[in-house]
Amino acid sequence: MIREPQKPILTAADIKPSREFLKVDGVFNCGAAKKDNEYILLCRVAESCAIQEEDYLCYPVYDEQIDDICIRKLSRKQIQERYDISDPRVVVLKNDAGFRSVVNLTSISHLRIARSMDGINFTVDEKPAIPFCGKYERWGMEDPRITYMEEEDRYCITYTAVSDMGVMPGLLITTDFSEFHRMGVIFPPENKDVVIFPRKINGLYYACHRPVPNGIGTPDIWLASSPDLIHWGNHKHVCGVTEDGWESGRIGSGAPPIYTEKGWLHIYHGADRQNRYCLGAMLTDLKQPDKIIAKTENAILEPETEYEAEGFFGNVVFSCGCLLEDGMLIIYYGAADDKIARAKISLEEVFVSMGLKT
Repeated sequence: MIREPQKPILTAADIKPSREFLKVDGVFNCGAAKKDNEYILLCRVAESCAIQEEDYLCYPVYDEQIDDICIRKLSRKQIQERYDISDPRVVVLKNDAGFRSVVNLTSISHLRIARSMDGINFTVDEKPAIPFCGKYERWGMEDPRITYMEEEDRYCITYTAVSDMGVMPGLLITTDFSEFHRMGVIFPPENKDVVIFPRKINGLYYACHRPVPNGIGTPDIWLASSPDLIHWGNHKHVCGVTEDGWESGRIGSGAPPIYTEKGWLHIYHGADRQNRYCLGAMLTDLKQPDKIIAKTENAILEPETEYEAEGFFGNVVFSCGCLLEDGMLIIYYGAADDKIARAKISLEEVFVSMGLKT
């Protein structure tokens, strides 16, 4: 794996805040596409309040009643008595029984487009690509994945809608990255990491998704099929966490599957029990995509550089978008939850890492 360049390609400093009272905390976890020789990244941009008050924690939320972001406050005294903010991303309610629940995020994320002719030097739009809409996005839109539907010449974009009602995948469709058609929530909460396959299989659409069990079970990769991209069923388990190592905490799909002659190539993420995120690779059967042909034992990309190890949430490499060009896999990934980086590896090397002959 070669990091190219040896530094992030986008950081918070490259992003203009969407509103005067907000500041950009990070740009990361982007979907990737190429259209008319132009590289397009649909980036997650996280923003928090530009000014914090001494006695209050201020945080932004989307209010569908006024169709805009507003600022809410939680007193420091309340936080000390009832809440845990040790994780910089969330405000957690705690009680004497040990029950903990997330009651707010400290930031709100939106989706913004960046464009480039060389895949490295990007220009970022000044405004969000898609405005917030409805109660399911009160806490933001996160982690977009872009699938180019080859037979239909359109792009399906999955993203995570976040609110006090839960974490759930939504679907957008576009042909030009200017107009986006909302298709609504396609899986109920709690579910995320949805990636749609670029081709139908036996006349059906397929997607990988990651339910989050609250009790029995672990956060694993599942498969579902659909006749219309809206109604999903025939769920099958694909791959689970390991007992120890780099994917012992949770796993989930990263970039949408890529068609190869050997099978569907999946670049996925895994985290250990200390929340250190790495990337791995998996190959599934072209006709039975729940059947694993091969899988990497070791991670193909780990948080090793300073910009991957240190940031808003350190020790994280997390990809939502890859492109295959001339036998090279170009991986765009979020580093430490606040910047975007780029790496590349040959398809041959990926196959070898899975124990396959080339």
